[in-house]
Amino acid sequence: MRVTVGIGTVAGLGVFVAVAASVAAQRSPSPPAQTAAAEATARIVASAQALVATLDDAGRTKVQFPFDSPQKSRWSNLPTGIYKREGLRLGDLTAAQRAAAMALLSTALSQDGYRKVVEIMRGDEVLRGGRGGGGVRFGEDEYYLAFLGVPSVSAPWMLQFGGHHLGINMTLAGRQATLAPSLTGAQPASYSFEGRTVRPLGDENDRAFALMATLDAAQRKQAILGYNVSDLVLGPGQDGRTIQPEGLRASALSASQQTMLMDLVHEWAGIAHGALAAPRMDEIRASLPQTYFAWSGSTTAGSAAYFRIQGPTLVIEYAPQRGVDHIHTIYRDPTNDYGARFARE
Repeated sequence: MRVTVGIGTVAGLGVFVAVAASVAAQRSPSPPAQTAAAEATARIVASAQALVATLDDAGRTKVQFPFDSPQKSRWSNLPTGIYKREGLRLGDLTAAQRAAAMALLSTALSQDGYRKVVEIMRGDEVLRGGRGGGGVRFGEDEYYLAFLGVPSVSAPWMLQFGGHHLGINMTLAGRQATLAPSLTGAQPASYSFEGRTVRPLGDENDRAFALMATLDAAQRKQAILGYNVSDLVLGPGQDGRTIQPEGLRASALSASQQTMLMDLVHEWAGIAHGALAAPRMDEIRASLPQTYFAWSGSTTAGSAAYFRIQGPTLVIEYAPQRGVDHIHTIYRDPTNDYGARFARE
């Protein structure tokens, strides 16, 4: 779809000037930022080593894969019984080992990112209570952990964790890290836990509808796709596939709308530890003038609607599955899925 930029062009030029300064700053990260990222990686490596120390030889064999193993792209949002995973199954671990595995995740991810992962898993436990049979298994036990490459403070390696509605693929290389590609989903999308309502992907939904509500008629005309999208286009198994950017260009957004868009992006990029997510957000912000926001479905809050955010180094998709209570999302970097860029450096 050809997009004509009109509304907000002048504001967009101002943003572009600011972005140019951001790019220059990003190319030379400040020493404190470099130190924080290096320290975060060191803590993640130490936590991974602490987990390995709790395992016997069989456990170490299960958790460890070569960095370039086919295991790298062997992940899915499907439940056990439909998809066979490899690695350490949480349900097979002792209480101490399981605690070490969760401690590793809490170290590698931000506070909000870890909360999101736990809430997705807890939601699958709710799903388990209402389903069963046929060899398909749900619940918190059915999540698997694997390392691709030996955890290192300098060499590239991957922390892989996933199960039903969750696929975290975090590649680290010294002070650099990427979560691309990673999948977050939820079913049920809302449930009760300890007397409160939990919505694992509620902020993603609410921020998107809030942004959509600020668009004027001309902006909406560009943002809303002329066809229906009902599922992820670049989900599991679609590595290497590319799609053309469509929708409303971010340079046609006001400054406040651009901030809302970046806050929405942060719901995915910000799953990683803050010191590792910050340079990624800077990278995405630097290419904001070439980033698009696209929508399919109703614009009324509470409806089931698909949206996509796409830029030179970013693809995010949010896709309700035949209703609002079952959500799939994907986060990719076409230039750096599985840390491809890190491996070349």
